[in-house]
This record gives sequence, structure tokens and C-alpha cells, in this order.
Amino acid sequence: MRFKVITNAGAQSGFVANVPSLAGCWSQGATREEAIENVREAAQGWLESQQDKIERP
Repeated sequence: MRFKVITNAGAQSGFVANVPSLAGCWSQGATREEAIENVREAAQGWLESQQDKIERP
């Protein structure tokens, strides 16, 4: 699956990244690449948690 990721410079330092189509899916990193990798992991966790909700009535 592919999702749009938005990155921005952090308020103090580093970068923040989010996946707009996954509500509340945010992460951060010291570099843009690290922020993207971290949000990729956060998105996987987000999707797994949603799958768990579907599987448990």
C-alpha cells in the first residue's frame, strides 16, 4: 500500500512526518529520512491496530 506522507521541519529541530489519511499517525526524526522511516513504522502499527479492532467484535 502507498500513503501520502507529509514532512515539515520541527519547531525546535529535526523533522516531523504524518500520514494524513491515517488519523493521528505522526512521528519525528533528526533527519527527514529518519522521520519518514519512523512514520512508516507508525503507519504499520496504526494499520495493525485497526485490523485488531475489525477482528474483535
